[in-house]
Amino acid sequence: MIASSEEMYHRCMAQKPAPLREQTRSVVRALLTKTALELFAAKGYDGTTLEEIAAAAGVSKRTLFNYFRNKEDLALNGLSEQGELIAARLAERPADEDPWTSLRAAFQVLEEIDLTAERRLEMTTLLFGNESLRAGHAEKQARWQDLFAPLIEPRLPDSDRRALQARAIAAAAITCLQAATEEWMRLGGQADQFDLYDAAVQAIRRPASPPEKTTT
Repeated sequence: MIASSEEMYHRCMAQKPAPLREQTRSVVRALLTKTALELFAAKGYDGTTLEEIAAAAGVSKRTLFNYFRNKEDLALNGLSEQGELIAARLAERPADEDPWTSLRAAFQVLEEIDLTAERRLEMTTLLFGNESLRAGHAEKQARWQDLFAPLIEPRLPDSDRRALQARAIAAAAITCLQAATEEWMRLGGQADQFDLYDAAVQAIRRPASPPEKTTT
């Protein structure tokens, strides 16, 4: 469930016109990311240097640092935008809809990303197969809570703990999404990611069963 830089490029061009300087920066970031991901796929994340990425993109290393802080930032570039897209879809859901239903519908935006199953699996394996990228992925997804919680809160019954409950629901949904993505990767892409997400959500929302009575 990772956005490709090609998809990011087309979104940049399709959105409401921004100042030319901002448009140019977004397009360059997307193209640099595309170059980096292609090299990561060919040589591996650890086997690819920033110098190689800059050379392949036809820019200097100094120019590359004007857009990205480091190699990890390049690999995780799409996650912040994904969170914003999900939040925008969440904001469009009916105000009286159950928050879990709204989140499930909002997460569907990830299925609309124009990626083949093979490419999606390749990207997911890259992120979760590297310890530092895996940690960075989790950290960036955790920041989605700040986007989702204010949109969830009005859907909950009024109470002095509603903000806490909204953040808890956001965090739980994000964790279920990540768990489903990891399981999908483990299965080699041979499953529906949202079926796995639904199973994860069901597991945490199911009431605890009472302990079985033992006979003596």
